[in-house]
Amino acid sequence: MDTIQKGQRISTKTMALIAVMTAVTCVLAPLSIPIGPVPISLTNLAIYFGLYILGVKQETLSYIVYLLIGFVGLPVFSGFMGGAGKLFGPTGGYLIGFIPMAIVAGIMIERFDGKIFTSVVGMIIGTAICYAFGTIWFCIQADYKLVPALSLCVIPFLPGDAIKIAIAAFVGPQLQRQLRKML
Repeated sequence: MDTIQKGQRISTKTMALIAVMTAVTCVLAPLSIPIGPVPISLTNLAIYFGLYILGVKQETLSYIVYLLIGFVGLPVFSGFMGGAGKLFGPTGGYLIGFIPMAIVAGIMIERFDGKIFTSVVGMIIGTAICYAFGTIWFCIQADYKLVPALSLCVIPFLPGDAIKIAIAAFVGPQLQRQLRKML
């Protein structure tokens, strides 16, 4: 895979891969199950796959492009919503929290070359950071106390996120190998 180095130009192939992963996120993220103020979505799964396919820098860039697309109003956020109100509203902290999640998980995946255990640990730590950022944001925006916010915005998501992490840890390296063969 091409990597983005400081001062280096991005190749057309790399730009195309970033665009494809941005599009994948735009398709998967709106698919959600509303279970309260924070819906269950496939956004983090798309990011995890992108980390294997693109690497940490390029996937983080892809996700930021996705956020900008949603910010300008295209309905790419959960529930087919878009706009600044969604991004900066009570659940926007989770959307923004996916950035450090991608960085932490991506560093672990890259540094240990996709080894399952360290990849899972990286995704768990990254997800915990996203939960912390999003929950603090939610508490401030929605005027909630921490414990009720955790029971509403974190605890219901733990089983599903564990499944997404497991899927990504096993499928991601296979996607990565297949893509390396093709490119």
